[in-house]
Formats: sequence, C-alpha cells, structure tokens
Amino acid sequence: MPSIQRIVPCLWFDDQAEHAAKFYVSTFETNSRIKQVSEYPDAGKEIHGKLAGSVMTVEFELDGCPLTALNGGPQFKFNEAMSLQVVCDTQAEIDRLWERLSVGGDPSAQACGWLKDKYGVSWQIVPTMMPELFTGPEPTKAARAMRAMLTMKKLDIAELKRAYGG
Repeated sequence: MPSIQRIVPCLWFDDQAEHAAKFYVSTFETNSRIKQVSEYPDAGKEIHGKLAGSVMTVEFELDGCPLTALNGGPQFKFNEAMSLQVVCDTQAEIDRLWERLSVGGDPSAQACGWLKDKYGVSWQIVPTMMPELFTGPEPTKAARAMRAMLTMKKLDIAELKRAYGG
C-alpha cells in the first residue's frame, strides 16, 4: 500500500491556482507534475461563492514534493512569513530558477536569496553549502560570509566562498 504524504503545503490563490501550478511545474520540470484538478460543485455555492465546474484545487508535485493550490478567493494574500526554500547544487541552477521565478515578481522583495514571484509566493533560492558557511568552526569566516550575503539579491556561490575564505 503506498504511503500518503502527511504534510502537504497548501497555497491559497484568488483564482490563479491552475495557472500557477502549471507555471511551477514547467519551472522545476524534473520529477514535477500536475496530479489532479478538482472543481467546485454547485453544492455549497452560498459559502464558497464559486461557479460550479471552476477549478477548486490543483494537486501537484515539484521535484517530488507534493503541494496543493487552492482557488479560495481574494480574502488572503501571500507574505514573506512563509516561503518555499529550494536548495541548489550549482550556480547555474540558482541562476535558472532565479531568472524564471522572479519574472513579473516584486523586485523590492529580492534580498539574500529571497524573491517574490508573480503570484506573490516567496521563495528562497539557496546553495546547498549555505549551512557550512554560517555554522563553521571559525566565527570570523562565518561573519564575512554573512556580510557578503547581506549585500546580495541572488546568491553568488563563488562570492560567498571567497568572502568565507577571506
């Protein structure tokens, strides 16, 4: 019997859930897919206010991670209190994801590897070696790496390593 993922992030959109899920799947490509789209029924319309047959939820995977997108209406907006962190092995991967996810997003919300996409979702695009830079045995090196990171929007692995090394 297949196991069920017990914790699945649910992203609340006004009415862009399907469009956003398709965009994210096309951005991550590998091991990413739309699994299921469900529609609002006529039942409960007085509460949900949606047209019967319109998209209610989209279940999708990004690099094997399950997520749900919900068309819940305009009541709630995304903010930086919650973000999706993507750990990248290479600068090329950071560059590709940053370029793709930042298009149409809020440029003023870009700092220290964080960006906000065109749907308002916050992302952290970070290199796998980040913990090593900030938890190493030498506080002076970690401080230099931190100072360098604080000046960046998109993280630069080579520059972070250079700062760490002195």
